Amino acid sequence: MGRQSAIILCVSVAALVAIGLVMLASTSVWIETEVPRYFHLKRQVLWCAVGLAAAFATGWMDYRLLRRFWIPILVVVCVLLLLCFVPGVGVWRNGETRWINLPVLGQFQPSEIAKIGVMVALAAWFAQYQAEAGCFFRGFLVPCLLLAVPTGLIFFEKDMGTAAAVGAAGFALMFVAGTRWWWLMLSAGAALSGLTYMVMEDENRFARIMAFMNLEETRLEAGLQQFRAMLAFGSGGLFGVGLGNGAEKHGFLPFAHTDFIFSMIGEELGLVFTLGVVFCFVLITTAGLAISLHAQDHFGRILGVGLTAIIVIPAIMNIGVTTAVLPNTGLPLPFVSYGGSNLVFTLA
Repeated sequence: MGRQSAIILCVSVAALVAIGLVMLASTSVWIETEVPRYFHLKRQVLWCAVGLAAAFATGWMDYRLLRRFWIPILVVVCVLLLLCFVPGVGVWRNGETRWINLPVLGQFQPSEIAKIGVMVALAAWFAQYQAEAGCFFRGFLVPCLLLAVPTGLIFFEKDMGTAAAVGAAGFALMFVAGTRWWWLMLSAGAALSGLTYMVMEDENRFARIMAFMNLEETRLEAGLQQFRAMLAFGSGGLFGVGLGNGAEKHGFLPFAHTDFIFSMIGEELGLVFTLGVVFCFVLITTAGLAISLHAQDHFGRILGVGLTAIIVIPAIMNIGVTTAVLPNTGLPLPFVSYGGSNLVFTLA
């Protein structure tokens, strides 16, 4: 069963990466006005190669080593996230500081590393205090603090979508580990209240919420992306208008090659391929959980659930945004959207 699940997992990921590269070749060429033709595709292929090397490395590594070094891993993650706020290191883009620029390593998003680091820290904690998972202090309060510090740093980068995804994945891990569900529900309610307040205080985020509720009226303003995405899905129908024949990528739909690439799949390849993408994530979920259940120790089982959640939850959020079921969060579609940091660390 474990071997079959691993095969299903790898085939599903390979299919998503392949469709991502194909759609990037179709969509990115229309934004390449100041760079060589297929610049983004070549760059994504390079990052894909790096990600595959990272995948093979972590695949051969004994995951139990992570349990021994979870504290240094969490500290490094928090330091990298703090660097986003350091002038000259943090990169300001579109009103957000999600990126850092370091010598040799170049520019990347530390939140992508943080996703993995937080899951490792939580899994190691619950593996150490397995018998006390139902207690308030070691089963809820301390894990919440381990989750809250890096998630809060991501949140104040103004990357609220990633913060919400990490928080949801952390809560899923804690629930599976044995934390009382009513404590999680109360803390989730408090977090949601705080998120609502912060969104209302942030003019840009609040505009996105209002646009989501009135897409027709804001189709030329904050609701432009989701409105054009819906037009793309409508134009594609069942089988799409044909690869390369999409109209929305011609400057009508901003970020068609990143956050909204799923809608371009719908326009050019149709409902059949969009459902295929969704099915791949369903397979990743079932295979990931099956692999987790067959892990040799408690740490492996919890870590597997956390890593599965941190891949699938952002995918659900991205698909929800592009289909106008959720407000615009700015999250990429794992394995498919353009972006080196996300592709490399998700493959790892």
